[in-house]
Amino acid sequence: MNHRNGFNPLSRTTAHRRAMSRNMVTSLFRYERITTTKSKALEVRKSAEKLITRAKVDSVHNRREVAKFIQDEKILNKLFTEIGPRMKERNGGYTRVLKLGFRQGDAADVVILELVDYKLDTEAKETKEEKKAAKKTADSEAPKAKKSAKAKSEADGEAKAKKAPAKKAAAKKDEAKAE
Repeated sequence: MNHRNGFNPLSRTTAHRRAMSRNMVTSLFRYERITTTKSKALEVRKSAEKLITRAKVDSVHNRREVAKFIQDEKILNKLFTEIGPRMKERNGGYTRVLKLGFRQGDAADVVILELVDYKLDTEAKETKEEKKAAKKTADSEAPKAKKSAKAKSEADGEAKAKKAPAKKAAAKKDEAKAE
C-alpha cells in the first residue's frame, strides 16, 4: 500500500513545482523566515526538514546530496556551517508554521514558515528608536544652531563691511601712485 506518500501538486507542472520548491527552500535558509500560502508552506516544509537532517552531519556525501537541491553555494555553506549545527540536538521539527490570516485578493490562507530557533531582530528596532530619539534631540537643537549660524553670518557681514572701506582706501592710494 502507498499510504501517506502523496503530495500536493499545487496546480503546477512538475518542472514548475520543483523549481518553486527549490527557490522557496533556498529563501527559507537565506532569511530563516518566509511568508507564503499554507499549502506551499506545508510542501516546502517537507523538503526543508529533510535537507536540515542531512546538514546535521557534514560529510562530502551529504553535501553532494543537498547540492542537488540547493544551487546557491553560499546558502549551501550556511546550511552546513550554521543551521545544521544549531539543530544538532533536535530530532526533527525544525520549522514552524504561523498563521497570519487571509490574503486580500483571493482569501488564501497566508502563513509564516520559519526555522524554530529564529530570533526577531529586537536590536534593530532598538537602534531605530535610538535614531529617532537622536533625531528629535537634533531637531530641538537645530533652531539654536540656526541662530548661531545667523549670528555667524551677521558677524561675517560686519567684518566684510569693516574690510570694504579699507579696501577702497587702498585702491585709491594705488590709483594715486599710478598717476
